Amino acid sequence: MTASPDDRSSGFASPPCFLHEVDPEFGVAAVDPQQATDVARWRAAERKRLIAARLAMPTDVRATYGARIATTLAEAVGNPSGVIVSAYWPFRGEPDLRDLMARLVAGGGRIALPVVVEKGRPLAFRTWRPGDPLARGVWNIPIPEAGEEVVPDIVLAPVVGFDPDGYRLGYGGGFFDRTLAAARPRPRVFGVGYAAQAIATIFPQPHDIPMDRVVTEAGATNSRAGPD
Repeated sequence: MTASPDDRSSGFASPPCFLHEVDPEFGVAAVDPQQATDVARWRAAERKRLIAARLAMPTDVRATYGARIATTLAEAVGNPSGVIVSAYWPFRGEPDLRDLMARLVAGGGRIALPVVVEKGRPLAFRTWRPGDPLARGVWNIPIPEAGEEVVPDIVLAPVVGFDPDGYRLGYGGGFFDRTLAAARPRPRVFGVGYAAQAIATIFPQPHDIPMDRVVTEAGATNSRAGPD
């Protein structure tokens, strides 16, 4: 496995993930402006704390945890033949799933990587195989230079934090929620992170959409708010 991008100055990033605004296109209920401001401030501070703690984790520990997470995810996916799995490129200490991606492809599955099409719009998903060239997309997110646009069956979404109801604290851009709100049919969504990233609540707002499961080095946890 190659070195994690956070251990070198690659500049690559995973997609940011949570709204700071209400998007009327998806029928999101209005919220109290002061409450929204307070939640946004709290999330920004919590995001900073959790990312710093993740980066402070020794590289070898992250690698060990990442291998455990990959094993659990492989079991959750099951037979990958014909299954489209959206994964991600590791960033700032996120679990590195590139070996898992290669294993899924070897088993007949297809891997897609998320692509930011435009600010304020859902993500697109473009197929990629290990060895295919990557380009720098919006905000230096690595995206396939060429690949078919597909609808994933399963989305592996890295988390900054997560709560017992399966709500995800991401990087603050809103793409994750927009994507799930627009997805028909909705894919199965597995949050991916470390057990230490668990928090009591993200103070979910009307636009927040829970994940189906959260997978850490300690195993998989079903969402209390989302489907099994």
